[in-house]
Amino acid sequence: MDLATIIGVISGIVLIVVSIEISGDLISFWSFSSVLIVLGGTIAATLINFPLNKVIGTFKVARIVFQNQTLEPDKTISILVNFAEKARREGLLALEADAEELEEPFLKKGIQLIVDGTDPELVRNILETELTFMEERHKQSANIFEAMGASAPAFGMLGTLIGLIIMLGHLDDPSMIGPGMAVALVTTFYGSILANLIFLPIAGKLKVRSNEEALNKILMLEGILSIQAGENPRIVAEKMKSFLEPSLREKIEKKDDGDL
Repeated sequence: MDLATIIGVISGIVLIVVSIEISGDLISFWSFSSVLIVLGGTIAATLINFPLNKVIGTFKVARIVFQNQTLEPDKTISILVNFAEKARREGLLALEADAEELEEPFLKKGIQLIVDGTDPELVRNILETELTFMEERHKQSANIFEAMGASAPAFGMLGTLIGLIIMLGHLDDPSMIGPGMAVALVTTFYGSILANLIFLPIAGKLKVRSNEEALNKILMLEGILSIQAGENPRIVAEKMKSFLEPSLREKIEKKDDGDL
């Protein structure tokens, strides 16, 4: 589980609720009609903007915001270095059984390709194509949530206008003006909350997750090609570590030194 996302969502909601309770009444911030306008309008606009299957797929993808499913770079490097050592001792065919046990589809496909004797350039082309389309899928998912983040405040303002029109129709009753204005503004409040606490942060986290997964797959690609070329396991490790930021590289090197 990704604690940062969970802590962020829970703390954001709790802080808003507590601040409302301190200075007012929480029930006055509830309006079912406002929820229908903002949430319903946002979903409707999203369905107009994007195909239904893409929207449904995006909500399924959104679960990765709360999960850490990608292999950590140090684990990826460790697996591939072990494969490199085995391949140099026993040959590439010895990796066939190990490839079947891998849970990471991209890595599994890459190892199977080199075990089958596929040309290195073709291996690179196949895996880079898969990586490109993965990034496009992730980008589209982030774009959908960004579109929802842009629509929510707009429908919040639309709900406010509807509330003001209704309120102005009852100007002959001064007692209706205050409550009417409150309900009208609640809709804008909902739009801002959904956009800035839910939709836009999810879009941002999806981009982060996509970048992390893309980097990990680049490590796999370089490691797989290095194994196919029969390079020394230490060289394989160094080539993959060169893609990492210095702090993470240093952490991996310290871990390796501690294992000696």
